[in-house]
Amino acid sequence: MPGLTIPPAFPSNVPTSSLVVLNYELLRAGNKDEIAKLWHVATHLGFWYLSNHGVDDEVDAMFEIGAETLALPLSEKMKFEQGDNGDSFGYKAKGTIATDLKGTKDTVEFLNIAQDDVLSWPRPSHRTYPSTVNARMANGIIPFVRKSMAVNNTILDILERRLCLPKGTLEALHDTSSMCGSEARVIKTPPNQSTAGIGAHTDFGTLTFLHNRLGGLQVMPPGTNEWLYVKPLPGHAICNIGDALAIFSGGILRSNLHRVMPPPGPQARFERYSVAFFTRPNNDVVLRPISEHSALIAQAATRHPREEFSTGATAGEWTARRIRKLRLKNRKGPETWAESKGTEHQPPATVGRVQGVISAAA
Repeated sequence: MPGLTIPPAFPSNVPTSSLVVLNYELLRAGNKDEIAKLWHVATHLGFWYLSNHGVDDEVDAMFEIGAETLALPLSEKMKFEQGDNGDSFGYKAKGTIATDLKGTKDTVEFLNIAQDDVLSWPRPSHRTYPSTVNARMANGIIPFVRKSMAVNNTILDILERRLCLPKGTLEALHDTSSMCGSEARVIKTPPNQSTAGIGAHTDFGTLTFLHNRLGGLQVMPPGTNEWLYVKPLPGHAICNIGDALAIFSGGILRSNLHRVMPPPGPQARFERYSVAFFTRPNNDVVLRPISEHSALIAQAATRHPREEFSTGATAGEWTARRIRKLRLKNRKGPETWAESKGTEHQPPATVGRVQGVISAAA
């Protein structure tokens, strides 16, 4: 099937980030060493590999569903297009969002399927989807979403304890009885591209659970200006912290800058697919440090005041604003790109202050 062919080996001569590998089964079992490793990467780079997550079969199904759906005629896919008002769910055609300050067009197309629509199936909560999605909802998409939710919720529970928050604090902000922006995504990038597929950004939400078979994802380590590829590892997910969790924690947890570039070396000749699940807070949750529930967070927020941590925006508003400002039809100039940004504007000096808070509490 398109995009599912085993690609050439990832080249050994490109700058690559050495992400920490975390074992999900050990995390779930409460292994102290594994939890300490998670805490370290979540407060520094904010990216890690996750092994033994148990979602492999469901990920394979999502690759197949995505390839089949994104191979539909454009006229059919455009019936489910997101539009330019900041809506996330549905189809996004390539060339519709900016990837940089100059307004360079993106090269990817993708389909976002709302968690709310999956959990309420067959009744739509937000919107409808192509027939290929409907046909595989019960035996493909629902199992993927439910297992992905379980993985991310396990990680949230661990981070909640390390942030000294009362049990259930983060769970309440992601209550499935309320509408949210959580979604599954399948992304397709054409072969032989020369520009960014998705520009430099931080993720909108709480946690990301990503699956790649070709290279292309790059991260920028804090305190540097160097882009490093993240090498896909078979059977491993790539996980990262999003803006919401960075804000809830007062900057203790790291929502790091990343982008999607053409795959390196011989891999560039192939279509690139990826599958992701994004956990996001309920739409009406105000994004702010949860200082009243944790002295650790209160200390970090006091030492590390940031304008984007106190905007009063809800999670729904935060996501819609960032999506809307990326859409090229809404572009007025370079300022529109700046208005699409999240938590990435972090001066290096303040990073050190927050790390001091973490070290003092460890």
